[in-house]
Amino acid sequence: MLMPLSTKEISVTELKQLLDNEEKLFFVDVRNREDFENWRIEGRGEIPAIHVPYFELLEDADEEDLAQGVAAYAEKNWSDRLPKDRTIVAVCAKGGASALVAEGLRRLGYKAVNLRGGMDAWGNYYEFRPVVEEDELTIQQVIRPARGCLSYVIASRGEAVIVDPLRHIDEYLRWIKDKGLKVVTVLDTHVHADHISGGAALAAELGVPYHFHPYDGIHPIDVLPPQISYEMVKPDQEFIVGSARVKALHIPGHTLGNIAYLVNERYLLTGDSIFVESIARPDLGGKGETWAPIHYESLKRLLKLPDKTVILPGHFSSPKEANEKGVYAATLGDLKKSNEGLQKVMEGKEVFVDYILSSLPHFPPQYVDIKRVNIGLLKPDESKASELELGRNICALAQAYQNRA
Repeated sequence: MLMPLSTKEISVTELKQLLDNEEKLFFVDVRNREDFENWRIEGRGEIPAIHVPYFELLEDADEEDLAQGVAAYAEKNWSDRLPKDRTIVAVCAKGGASALVAEGLRRLGYKAVNLRGGMDAWGNYYEFRPVVEEDELTIQQVIRPARGCLSYVIASRGEAVIVDPLRHIDEYLRWIKDKGLKVVTVLDTHVHADHISGGAALAAELGVPYHFHPYDGIHPIDVLPPQISYEMVKPDQEFIVGSARVKALHIPGHTLGNIAYLVNERYLLTGDSIFVESIARPDLGGKGETWAPIHYESLKRLLKLPDKTVILPGHFSSPKEANEKGVYAATLGDLKKSNEGLQKVMEGKEVFVDYILSSLPHFPPQYVDIKRVNIGLLKPDESKASELELGRNICALAQAYQNRA
């Protein structure tokens, strides 16, 4: 159903609802070319878009009426491309320039709205979705759609642990307070490279321990020790949360300290190891050839778990991976049939290593600094942190990206 013409802007929450409902949308994106190519808003289905940098759109505009300049440009260049039967969402970095674009398109009779806050707001949007809601166990998947990042809250009998929290810790604090939960610890599956962890800050705010594996305490490129407080996760260590048991499985490969957390022998938080469509890359420490065989052994170990084990990944590559409830999850048995990376594991080490090393996407240089941030070697301000996190994560193999459309 189209949004009413009187609507001039929508929030990122409203946009996400429209995307989930697969409403007919059309984007007009006026960011610079590099940002548009690296990072766009995605939905379950294909969403057509027009892109032109804002400064090009207004080259011949009258400074006293920029919206009319947009209308003139659109009428001249887009009359055969803009749809009358879709809501057009105007997008820029912060929501200012795109408001003028939406106004200009409305003057031509299009159902155009501005995305309030722009891509900045979209990048900082989170949602909580239930995976399990039982008397003795609740698992919430915390989704950051713009980055393809997933984190989790595991709760039982009024206690909770938070796994892989992202950097906007207020999102977790509000949710925990609303539910009346007491957090007993914060866990990271590994020291992340694709996004800034909220683990240390959240644990400090709550006055609880922060855990990750000691192998990840050393920066893999700089070979420098951490400058943050943390407690070591030991292989097979168990964390008790109410009546729930959370077991740490050491699965080196993506990093040498990579951990998966097995909840009540049924739900496996895989972090960066197994995703719904793909598997993790082993080269972000700069040692792909050395770590790929280690990655193989770890995945082979996970494949021995029961097929009914529910895989809860740390990332997703496309909104299409979500199930009918909007949750990114699948049983291990199903993934053995559909996940190409896991199928390569079953074909043996040599096949797997060749597959891995031929499938690596580019290495984002900012990932080196993000790892520095996550062990306290760098302390960026909010602007720099946002810059480092710009764009979608690239922790999965290239195949997950090639198959999106």
